[in-house]
Amino acid sequence: MTKTMPFERHSIRYDHWFLKHETIYHSELRAIRSLMPAKGKSIEIGVGSGRFAAPLGITLGVEPSQKMARIARRRGIKVIEAIAEKLPFAHNQFDLVFMVTTICFVDDIQQSVSEIYRILKPGGCFINAFIDADSPLGQAYQTHKAKNVFYQEASFFSTDEIIKYLKKAGFTEFSFAQTIFHNPGEIKKIEPVKSGYGEGSFIVVKAIKT
Repeated sequence: MTKTMPFERHSIRYDHWFLKHETIYHSELRAIRSLMPAKGKSIEIGVGSGRFAAPLGITLGVEPSQKMARIARRRGIKVIEAIAEKLPFAHNQFDLVFMVTTICFVDDIQQSVSEIYRILKPGGCFINAFIDADSPLGQAYQTHKAKNVFYQEASFFSTDEIIKYLKKAGFTEFSFAQTIFHNPGEIKKIEPVKSGYGEGSFIVVKAIKT
């Protein structure tokens, strides 16, 4: 998770996106909450400015961007500056690990997912939320990513590709939620949340360490 330069240069712009697109933001939060288990010891990898961790009640995060970490700390998040491929925690530490719109920025997705598996307790779950590369929004981001300061170096993945990485790391028992069914510019109210994947652009996958 070393592609931090855009977030160092545009941290305020990133954080303000959630105010400008509140209906999308709250739609995504609803989709994540639909798969959240009972609270346990939790952490968000790639916590960013804390826009997801804070409302979800997560008080610990990992973030490589110093400026993003600074904003997250102002939201009450304890932030450890590290990368997803090398998490500074012992084995079997957490009941719940989150990663929200971060998987497209890691340098090594398999190593990142394996590290998350390692720090989870047996029976713990990993909730990974992302833009599906096969969705209309995912395809638009890929087509125009050269013009987007945040997505220029991003790598987008389909849900089926994400599942393959999760299975290789050892995860099982997958559950899915999806939202964002319209063009973001047309969304005027909070979008519904459906189970499964293949329709919505924003996908949430819950996987269990058995």
